[in-house]
Amino acid sequence: MTPVFLYMLSSVVVVSLLSLIGISLFSLSHKAFHKIVFGLVALAVGALFGDAFIHLLPEAYKDPTQATSSSLWAMAGILLFFILENFLQWRHQHSDEHEEIHPVGYLNLVADMAHNFIDGMIIGASYLVSVKLGVATSLAVMLHEIPHEFSNFGILVKSGFTRGRAIFLNFLTALTALAGGVIAWNVGSGTGSLIHVLIPLTAGGFIYIAGSDLVPQLHKDIKTVRALAQFLAILLGVGIMYLLKVIE
Repeated sequence: MTPVFLYMLSSVVVVSLLSLIGISLFSLSHKAFHKIVFGLVALAVGALFGDAFIHLLPEAYKDPTQATSSSLWAMAGILLFFILENFLQWRHQHSDEHEEIHPVGYLNLVADMAHNFIDGMIIGASYLVSVKLGVATSLAVMLHEIPHEFSNFGILVKSGFTRGRAIFLNFLTALTALAGGVIAWNVGSGTGSLIHVLIPLTAGGFIYIAGSDLVPQLHKDIKTVRALAQFLAILLGVGIMYLLKVIE
């Protein structure tokens, strides 16, 4: 193993460990915790939309010659998650009556696996250029992951997972970043073609989850104060994604 490979591997491991950030909420009382989860779901709507429209899609459209294919892959992502949710809903209806996990939790895990895999590939590819670029890219991904992981944790808990299981599953999905980093390191220049497909595909998944599953959940509580709080949390999520884009 070369020193640069170890630097890359260390960066991806640190990014993966950020998935455990939800542990910081464990000390809260049951009532306080669920109030925060309510806010995290609204934050997740803004973060997912912001990530898709501010980070992923602009990246996918960088090459004008690939604009049409990027649009098709984004729509494919939306349709893929539509089909996947239909399957999960069918399974949910025909499973044990005590099963209480909402399908959006599983959808989010799938989307997050793809997202973390992309992050790992981007980090791995950047270290192939130089250590300096690799470190800078890793820091950008870390900043991006902190609000994203809080949002993921909120979605999983809201879907019915216990706090402990939500943290564990979130960590498992984060490990796909390791796979992405190693694959990018070994594939080298061929990494770009795979990333070009995965980025708009993931963007489509994020748009579907936020618009089809999370927004309707927020509409279930139409009290004026809560609606305003939801709106502000969504704006905060979008604002964080925009700020991270400016910093990058």
